[in-house]
Amino acid sequence: MIVSASVRTDIPAFYGPWFRNRFRAGFARVASPYGGPVSTVPLRQGVDGMMFWTRNIGPFLPMLDEVAEAGMPFIVQYTVTGYPRALESSVVGSCRSVSLIRQLAERFGPRAVVWRYDPIVVSDLTPPAWHVNNFTALARTLEGSVDEVVVSFVQSYRKTARNMATATQAHGFTWGDPATEEKRQAIARLADIARGFGMALTLCTQPDLAIEGVAAARCIDAQRLADVAGHPIIAKTKGNRPGCLCAESRDIGAYDSCPHGCAYCYAVNRPGLAKARFHAHDPLAEMLVPGDGDGMALQTPGPSLL
Repeated sequence: MIVSASVRTDIPAFYGPWFRNRFRAGFARVASPYGGPVSTVPLRQGVDGMMFWTRNIGPFLPMLDEVAEAGMPFIVQYTVTGYPRALESSVVGSCRSVSLIRQLAERFGPRAVVWRYDPIVVSDLTPPAWHVNNFTALARTLEGSVDEVVVSFVQSYRKTARNMATATQAHGFTWGDPATEEKRQAIARLADIARGFGMALTLCTQPDLAIEGVAAARCIDAQRLADVAGHPIIAKTKGNRPGCLCAESRDIGAYDSCPHGCAYCYAVNRPGLAKARFHAHDPLAEMLVPGDGDGMALQTPGPSLL
């Protein structure tokens, strides 16, 4: 079994002490985001490896050492986009993120980290030419530290559309959804740039944008995890969307709990509530955040969380 921590929130950046306690205990309790009973997810026995998703691994580096010392292989899916603050209000700067990725590669090897330039947001703050220059600069600094970069274009999920609408009103910019052919041309251009710096560009769960020479991403990648582990890891493909080629995994995160405040976020419906849940969480609890399926719903204290 592969454990994902987490596509629903940034556990390494914000919930490291909670994960440390759960890892030492050997399990976490997780509520299904679709309803149903709370389940117990093992974190040691029967686990083949772990997938960490983050925008800031800095606070989590000591925990990675502990995970490695326990003989548990892992991969870090690390998002670095370098967007303006109107789109990313509180993420760490790209220079810091690049430095941390290079540390990961030096300590654990380049197969243990994947760069995500994801999602691609086309706006009047970040037009196509801006992405070419920005992506090139980031790829140049990451050369030799990563061998894969995952991309996708932002999609208008309900939460994303709401967050983007709030950001555009607050900061006075516009964004849009380019035509399919424009997206394919952009992917081809970025793929060429990536190859020039020793990276393969892969496309995350957007099969309509597939082009020759760009493979579909396997973000939860059993083969890459096996490379890190040094032995085979068998996991069936079980994507969560059409075109998703991820291996089957168990996620231990919770939606509406990441306080990064990214305008394009698909995992947060109300940023104020996410911050409140983060501040209310108990690192000693079995579940990540209060009210997540335990019958103790967090009380929303008025319009500041709306």
